Amino acid sequence: MIINKNEKKSIRSAFGKTLAALGKVNSNIVVMDADLACSTQTQIFAKEFPERFFDMGIAEQDMIASAAGLASVGKIPFVASFAMFVTGRTYDQIRNSVCYPEFNVKIIGTHGGVTVGEDGATHQALEDISLMRSLPNMSVIVPADCRECEQVIKFAAENYGPMYIRIPRTNVCDIFGEDYEFDFCKAQVLQEGEDVTVISNGETLAEVILASQALIKEGYSVQIIHVPVVKPIDGATIIEHAKRTKFVITVENHSIVGGLGSAVCELLSECYPMPVIRFGVNDTFGQSGKSDELLDYYGLSAEKLTKNIKRQIDKFRLVK
Repeated sequence: MIINKNEKKSIRSAFGKTLAALGKVNSNIVVMDADLACSTQTQIFAKEFPERFFDMGIAEQDMIASAAGLASVGKIPFVASFAMFVTGRTYDQIRNSVCYPEFNVKIIGTHGGVTVGEDGATHQALEDISLMRSLPNMSVIVPADCRECEQVIKFAAENYGPMYIRIPRTNVCDIFGEDYEFDFCKAQVLQEGEDVTVISNGETLAEVILASQALIKEGYSVQIIHVPVVKPIDGATIIEHAKRTKFVITVENHSIVGGLGSAVCELLSECYPMPVIRFGVNDTFGQSGKSDELLDYYGLSAEKLTKNIKRQIDKFRLVK
């Protein structure tokens, strides 16, 4: 698996273009934004279908409630804003107006994680996955590259139910080839190994792959599982492959509380108890800085992951 870290594409643009393409074949799709159409790239849909695009202003709670109303009469609303605001500010509306009646609303949270960068802690959603996966009837998906994002948005348009889809502000590397097919029910085993199972998704997946390449050169054997669907999680694949290694590491651009790492811990503690080490933001807020610097500061860059995964493998190799 070859990744060129110097060639990156806008995943937000991939989202916007896919949404506009879907709008041409499905007249029930409507799009709503909270005065951030340029940032979320819903402006692409707005230019194509101005009569089906609604700028709701800085009023995310009203946006979610309105989306629920549109869904109740057969429309398929895609609502978009920064992940911080579209999940945190609107939790009540999502819980009671979308998930409780199980309306067909698709919530897109852009600018997730510390890689929002200079906007700082107030705009860096580190709790959004935790909030959304705790809600009954809500599915949670975190695509890792543009091709997967396109397929996830198409899946959301074609399948009923509340969904939260999280994408980053930063551009992302290509990971998957033209033959890749997103499967809502399956995690993807990208690489088999014997020393450790590393589970990730979103933009940190590329960092994990790059770290594993460095570790392989040093004689380590790393298994990588990509889990784009955090809820409902594919427990069967994770358990089957985790059994082949001594321990598991999870890597995510999110708080270690309530996100992918927590989901994996819950699964394994009930079904196949084994050590799990969570790499992410360690129960703290983010801060202002350049996205690459922040990724490195919180231990999520390929360089830091290489060092820290190696340290953990060496520890477990000493265990008889």
